[in-house]
This record gives sequence, C-alpha cells and structure tokens, in this order.
Amino acid sequence: MATLSYKTAGESHGRTLLALVEGLPAGVTIDKPLIDAELKRRQGGYGRGGRQRIESDQVDILTGVRRGQSTGAPVALQVVNKDSRLDETPAVYRPRPGHADLAGSLKWLTTDCRETLERASARETAARVAAGGLARCLLAAFGIRVLGFVTAIGSAKAQNIDLTNIDKLLADRDASDVYCPDPAASEAMRAIIRQAKIDGDTVGGLCEVHVFGCPPGLGTCVQWDDRLDSRLACAVMGIQAFKSVEIGLGKEVAFRPGSKVHDPIAYDPTLKATPSLGFVRESNNAGGIEGGMTNGQPVVVRGAMKPIATLLQPLQSVDLNTKAPDKATYERSDVCAVSAASVVMEAVVAFEMARAMVEKFGGDSLTEMRANYSSYLDLCRKLPFEVPRL
Repeated sequence: MATLSYKTAGESHGRTLLALVEGLPAGVTIDKPLIDAELKRRQGGYGRGGRQRIESDQVDILTGVRRGQSTGAPVALQVVNKDSRLDETPAVYRPRPGHADLAGSLKWLTTDCRETLERASARETAARVAAGGLARCLLAAFGIRVLGFVTAIGSAKAQNIDLTNIDKLLADRDASDVYCPDPAASEAMRAIIRQAKIDGDTVGGLCEVHVFGCPPGLGTCVQWDDRLDSRLACAVMGIQAFKSVEIGLGKEVAFRPGSKVHDPIAYDPTLKATPSLGFVRESNNAGGIEGGMTNGQPVVVRGAMKPIATLLQPLQSVDLNTKAPDKATYERSDVCAVSAASVVMEAVVAFEMARAMVEKFGGDSLTEMRANYSSYLDLCRKLPFEVPRL
C-alpha cells in the first residue's frame, strides 16, 4: 500500500528547521508561493511576540522537485532560522508550569531545561506548515480545499460563520488579524488579548478546520489506528499546546438524543457527478466521518489550544539545582498564538487528508493516482452491480 509520511528536525534557536516528506507521487505541481504564504500566515496573528519580527520564513526545497514538479523521490524542505544562537542561549533551571521543561529535564537527566525546550518549542511547527503546504498541492489536483480559522479566544466566540460560500469564508478570515471570519467576534478577541497583555497573562482558544470536496471512503473501519478520525485526532493533538480534539459535533453528542445527532441520508441525482456521488445530508453533525471513513460531506475538525505557558508574570516554580522555591523562567513569547495555531492545524489536517488519498488511490505518479480516483468514483456510480448468474 502506498503511503505518505513526514518527519521534522530542528530547534527553536538552531540553524534551521527541516521536514522530510516521503511518498509524494511524481508529477505534483509544487506551489512554492503558496507554501511561503502559509509560513507567513503562521507568523502572523494579533498577540504574537518579538520573535516574529526577527524571522521571515520561506521554504527552501532541497530535494525531490525538478522544474516545479515532484519526482517521486523524498522531498526535503528547509526553513532557516535567522535567530540561530543555540550554543549561546542561557541555561534554564527554573521550569515553566505547563511547558515541557520539567518533564523533559527529568526524562533526559539534566537540570538545564534548555535541552528540552529548544525542541519542544512551537517554532518546530514551521516545518510542519511547509510539509502541509506540499500536501495541499496534492489535494488541489483533486479539487480538495482545506480551510482553517479561529472560532474562539478566551470567552469571545464566533457566532456568525457562513460555511456555504468557501471563497467568502476565506476572504472574511483573511480580513481578520485574529483569523476569525466573524468581524464582531474578531474585535472581542482582540480586546481579550490586549487585556491579557496588560495583565502579564496569556490566552488560548479554539481552531476549526474544514475540508471541502472529499470523496467518500477515505480511511477505514478495519483497524482502530487506521480510522481517519483517529489519525486526525492524533495529528492535531500533536500540535504544541493543543489539549483536545473534536470531529463534527464533538463532545456535544453526549448531551443530545440520537435523533438530534445522526445526519439523515437523501439522494439527489443532479449531484451524482460530484465527489459526494449524489448522497446529501441536511446536517453534518458527524463532521464528514462515519465509522472512521469519509462519507462525502465536508470533514470538520476542531482543536482547543491552551494559553501559552510562558507568562510575563511567572508562576511559582523551583530551581532544579537547589530545589529552592523560585519564579519560573521567562522566555520571549506570545500573549496569544491561537491564530498561528489555526494555520498549523490546517497544515496537519491537510497532510492527513493527503495521506488518506495516497493510501486509497496511490500510485507512483499523479497521473496514475488520478486514473485510480476516477475509476473508483465511476464504479461507485454504477452500483449496484449486476450479480452474474451461475
């Protein structure tokens, strides 16, 4: 079975961040400006800190691409750090509550938290956004669009988001410096971030990603760890500071009867030519996934990001060398990075969807993959097959 995967390497203040992507079919047009634009969006958002004024992230494509197209070989991506002073960074002996500092120091048997925090830092997500950009290039070849945005920061929640017009949704999101497509909610979110900065505090929020144009049948119910919702949850929970993931209604399913949870099925022959194959729903409470597989509706994933663990008014901690009480170390940080996190979440969801596409329709080239995709949809449209007589 064909598979798509990636690994990242690099530290927050190291020379560079790397992503190695394997399994990308040959013939995919690589849109470098798109990847660079996503990297720039990741650096943006109201409430970001001073590091973003130092870096100007762009991707260097080192291998696996010739004349703008993938060759089928592993693709190595690089995002260079301008603030690269890893050997000169000071030791950190006072771990920050909520960060990886203490757990990592004990794991690797050191009292210097720097050894852990450099890799645990969310700066690593620049490499994941670059890998997600490659995945979006593959998905675009099948008309699949991935769109992420912010729905809440602190107590401010979006109330009016129109999901029926994708282009308008995208424009409204990009018009907001908190990446929320609801203008009224955006202003309330900015106010919460401003107050947190005055208070020396930080705030978290909710991100949501929608995937439009998915065919049914991506993922599987055969093994628990191959279910698409399981893999999406793993990918999103792997983002620094994310503490919960929901598909569709999420935890709300626990508080409704089945008649208000499940999405009735209808058939519209005028939509038979679309990836939905004509099967329609009045609601999408399942978030486009049933039994670990896409059902032809938009995939909806939601993630909750906790407030950043580095506070301008540090919490109580201890000195790992003396064990004496002390305040936690302050590292240059953001007041709120939920907007940036929505870009990262969009990238990791895009990668998992691309991975599911490669596994379902995989081949060595995009041409072969497209043929498999078209053949599958044609077979679905011909159901039921005539049973041959013995």
